[in-house]
Amino acid sequence: MSARYESRREETDFSVLDYLTGNTELNPYGRPEEDGSGSRELARVIRDLNLANLVEMPVGNLSNGQTRRARIAKALLGMPEVLLLDEPFMGLDPPTQAALSPLLFDLARASSPRLLLALRPQDPVPDWITHLIYLNPSLHVQYQGIKEEVLGKLVVRMAESLPAKIFPQTISPVSDLIKGTTVYPEPYNGLGEPIVQMKDVIIKYGDKKVMGGWKQEINGEIRAGLDWTVRKGERWGVFGPNGSGKTTLISLICSDHPQAYSLPIKMFGRGRLPQPGQPGISIFDIQARIGQSSPEIHAFFPRNLTIRRTIENAWADTFLGIPKLTPQHGEIVESVLRWFEPDLNPMYATPNRERRAVIAQPWKKTEWADKIRFRDISFSSQRLALFLRAIVKRPELIVLDEAFGGMDEAVRDKCMLFMTWGTSRSCYHDQRGEGQQLSTGQADDLSAIRIRGLDEDQTLICVSHVKEEVPDVVRSWMCLPEAGQGKPARFGRLHAPLKNDEAQWREIWGM
Repeated sequence: MSARYESRREETDFSVLDYLTGNTELNPYGRPEEDGSGSRELARVIRDLNLANLVEMPVGNLSNGQTRRARIAKALLGMPEVLLLDEPFMGLDPPTQAALSPLLFDLARASSPRLLLALRPQDPVPDWITHLIYLNPSLHVQYQGIKEEVLGKLVVRMAESLPAKIFPQTISPVSDLIKGTTVYPEPYNGLGEPIVQMKDVIIKYGDKKVMGGWKQEINGEIRAGLDWTVRKGERWGVFGPNGSGKTTLISLICSDHPQAYSLPIKMFGRGRLPQPGQPGISIFDIQARIGQSSPEIHAFFPRNLTIRRTIENAWADTFLGIPKLTPQHGEIVESVLRWFEPDLNPMYATPNRERRAVIAQPWKKTEWADKIRFRDISFSSQRLALFLRAIVKRPELIVLDEAFGGMDEAVRDKCMLFMTWGTSRSCYHDQRGEGQQLSTGQADDLSAIRIRGLDEDQTLICVSHVKEEVPDVVRSWMCLPEAGQGKPARFGRLHAPLKNDEAQWREIWGM
């Protein structure tokens, strides 16, 4: 924890510069001196990937997006003949994505090195890409060749395979090939009781301010630090550049950060420490009322738990604790396992090649969830299981910190449908290569255990760098500034879902 929150630095906490130059040995004697060209290349990569302010920071303190930038820089400094970049844009904020693409284009144009990018369906395909290989959900090469020809084949294929009622009239390459015309209900807009209250919050380590290092006028008064209130039933999107403090903010909300005890923060109307006439709120009470999914949870979650135990862990106090289940909880888990079986069970197969509705059938067995372990499923399925763990117990506050990063697009869209409608809508599974298709039609089975979408009194906080990964129910947003700039956080309201509104997305990021 000391390394994660920069409260202490060890000798083995190598800096970003050490990492880039290979100086990660405790006794680095005999290292060859770098020539002038190596120094120039190092300076260029640091400049192009916006790492100048991070070179002295310990690698362990980098955010997820900053870590990805540092890894790309390390790969470029190796001067390879062929550079393989697996999902290079995942976790990067939009400004960094915009800067990285021209850098990669310069490398591709000079063929030094030759580039091979592995992209998710939701990732933008850079204009300078000349050839594509498309892998279908069975991981078989379905199309390959010149980019325009492959994209044209994909459009035709999807148009022929999708029912007209759920196929959009306008589509764009790859990221929007499978989009439903789902109509989502308006979120609850009432002013409920405060769930999260932060007043003049500043996070600093020594003299270094990593969040809240600004002043702003609030109700005619100049105040320092972050002032933010989240009320019951509100749905917030939290944005900001890599390293702006989003993960730190989430750690304060979930009371994982040591400074959560000393700062003016209230959770569910109570502070961490006792106040006159009011006891403090314990970490166990906070975590019992919050459902959370994040890359940090993914990194430390036990790999030996079964799929069923992973979802049931929502009712446990710790990762390996015994869940406190009631018969109703068991029925809810059963229903979720049936509805998401195509996405969680790697052995799932339809009895024939025709599209059929996958609904929560009470007679359908789920023994597979007791045999398959977390480590046996794909990265996308692991993220799905952790998302379900966060939402299935219907907590008062749901925190999704880049929870959809790394998910297959169809799985992500199905999660969005689940958050809005629960299991009351149908999802169609197709083994002919198109994957799953989503529909807003009512599920056929009326005897299934139904799970509702988000209730009006449930609160949602979502952190993301990708507009398609922001749930459609989000209506309020906050954008944190880059640390050290002195600019205040910006706030705003959304009038429609972000995924189809590029103008709103660019406004949020100040682009």
